[in-house]
Parts: sequence; C-alpha cells; structure tokens
Amino acid sequence: MAVPLFTLARHNQPLREELHRTFEKVLDSGMYILGKEVAEFEAELAHANGLSPDQVIGVSSGTDALLLALMTMDIGPGDEVVCPSFSFFATAGCIARVGAKPVFADVCPVCFNLDPDSFAASLTPRTKAVIPVHLFGQCAEMDRINEIAKDHGIMVLEDAAQALSARYRGKPAGTMGDFGAFSFFPTKNLGGFGDGGALFAHDPALAHKARLMRVHGGHPKYYHSMIGGNFRLDALQAALLRVKLPHLADFSAARATHAKGYQDTLLPNDQVFLPSEGQCHCLKDPASPNPNPSPRKLWLPHAYQHNDSIWNQFTILVDGPGAATGEARDSLQKHLRENGVGAEIYYPVPLHQQECFASSEKPELPIADSLAARCLSLPIFPEMTPDERHEVIQTLLSWLHQK
Repeated sequence: MAVPLFTLARHNQPLREELHRTFEKVLDSGMYILGKEVAEFEAELAHANGLSPDQVIGVSSGTDALLLALMTMDIGPGDEVVCPSFSFFATAGCIARVGAKPVFADVCPVCFNLDPDSFAASLTPRTKAVIPVHLFGQCAEMDRINEIAKDHGIMVLEDAAQALSARYRGKPAGTMGDFGAFSFFPTKNLGGFGDGGALFAHDPALAHKARLMRVHGGHPKYYHSMIGGNFRLDALQAALLRVKLPHLADFSAARATHAKGYQDTLLPNDQVFLPSEGQCHCLKDPASPNPNPSPRKLWLPHAYQHNDSIWNQFTILVDGPGAATGEARDSLQKHLRENGVGAEIYYPVPLHQQECFASSEKPELPIADSLAARCLSLPIFPEMTPDERHEVIQTLLSWLHQK
C-alpha cells in the first residue's frame, strides 16, 4: 500500500462544494485584493486566538509576515537578531533581507526548538530581537525566552508558521511575544490554495504601523509616511481559508490521533525510544542534559505536558551506525520510499552551515548539526487512515529488524 507524505486532494475534497461556492462568490464580487473577505478572516482568526481584530494582519505569505514584523520593528543594518539554526530558511533569510545579522543559536534535542541557554549566550550589545520558532507544531519554551528578552530589552518575534492553534501553558502560539508570524502554505494545518500568511501584533501602535506597511506605507492612497511593501493577502485566499478555519481543531485532532497511534505501536519495540521532559534542554535543570539511548535506533517526537502540539510534522530521529553523517537516516528514507511510503527531511542543512551565510562566524552548534543528520518526517496528514498508518509502522519495523 502506498502512503503519501501528504495529499491535498483528499484533504480538500470534503469541502469541495463549499469551496466552489466561495470561489464563485469572490469571483462575482469583483473585489480581489484585501476588502471584506480579508477583514472578516482577520476578525475570525483574532477571535480564535483571544485577540482583537486590529491585532491581526493578513499578509501574502509566512515569509512576508516575518519580513513585515522586522521592518515594523525598525530592524536593519548594525542590528543582530538571534534565531535557531534548525529551522526553515525564511527565519534567517528575512533577518538578512532587512540588512541585519542573523545570530544562530542551538536547539533542544527533544523538542527541536530554540535552547534558551544558547539564546542567552548569543546576546551582544547589538542584539535587537529574537525569533523563537515553534517547530513542527510545538511551542518553544516561551516563559524563559521572554524572561531573557525582557531582561535585555529586546523584542520577540514568534515564528509560528507551523503552529497555528498550538498552545503553550494555555496561551495560543503567536500571542506571547511582540509579534507572531503565521503561514497558510497548503500543507500547513490551516492550508490555503497558494501562499498566504498572517501577523499577530501585541502593541496596537505596532499593529497599526504594520497594517500601513502592508500597503507600501501609504494612507490615504498615494500618500506615504513610511516605506513598506506589497504584503497584501488576496481576498480569494482569505475567503477560502474562512471555509477551512472552523475545521482547524478537527484537522489537528486527527493529526494528534495519528501521533499517538505511532507512539503506542512503536514504543514497545526495544529499538525505539521516547525521550522524557527531564532530557529537554529548554526546561530548567534537566535530569539528563545529553540523553543517549544507544543502541536504540529511533527517537520518537515528544510533546510536552504543558504544550498542546498540533503535530504539523511527525519527525523522528534515526540513530545507529552512520547516524552522524546522515547515512542511517538516508537508509531509512530510501527503504520507506522503495516501499511506497512518503518521508521528507526537514531540514538537511542547518542555517549556520548554509552557503549564503558562509561569511558569518560559524558557531559550534552540535545539536542543530546532529538533528540535521538524523531527522526524518513521516506521514501524519489528517485524512490518513489507520491502515495507512499501520503500513508506515510495518515498513519502519522491517527496516529496524534488518540484519
């Protein structure tokens, strides 16, 4: 049985008729840029996250949400922004695009998110902001990150591109810093039909500024008090996302069911390991700062008790001979693909090792380097059937039991 990593056709099929009606409504309206659909989507997104409508700005992509936030914070040449090295490129790319310097910090081997101690060690007098990434649908350790940021007078931009509706100690992702940036890329938990994103802003004044900068800094039209960009969300994308937003909790619950199914079935195997919260670098005084489950071959992802993960990805770590160079992980990915199971590597090269940042100082970030060589994401889309999940598990086990 073939099992795809994700299938958009199956994902959107149950809403097909409503999506078609919505498309026709927008087509007939003649309003395709911003307008009523975007405003109502912003209001609905705000309500779902305990914000007021003026705190939510619909934008053209998750990348543009990050870029707009940095521009709104007046970050530019001479400034430094700390970000985790294990993340999608946009996190650091946007810092460089505004002329600032990305400073790469290490991550936690358990939750994959920014290690607060590494963040603190990365600070200099030029640090102006930090971008914690809520990777794979689980929030970073925001209490410690915010505490460090407050002590040093720097701003916090949550990269929540993969974490809409995830929660940290009851607080929605993207609402705990100065800004929260989101993506509606089609494979996200709330996925659109092209690019789209949103920016949450804590300060009403900064929210107003970001809203102006979304339209080239112009208000009224053709009068510009600042230089912004074209970061507008299309009315059609907003309207289609409004159809899917009421189903977001169900999408995430289905992913969580699959995550539990993976864990419950795989954990009894003596070559599979689930790390504990005591082995996390993010929490204070970890019981085992350098967990090593060898000779077990697979680490399963851990969702902390104080977090509500939305399981945007189900990312395992592959150990065993050749793990440090990626050979073990690549062997498993090849085995899965040869048996019709989709599997993807997020992310094979940490940001501090990317060629475009070659002129920067290369920090020692052993966890980011290790994760990049060992990570592999398995299918966890909402519409996946129990039989398909069983197929993934059996294919994994057949690789584990190879002599």
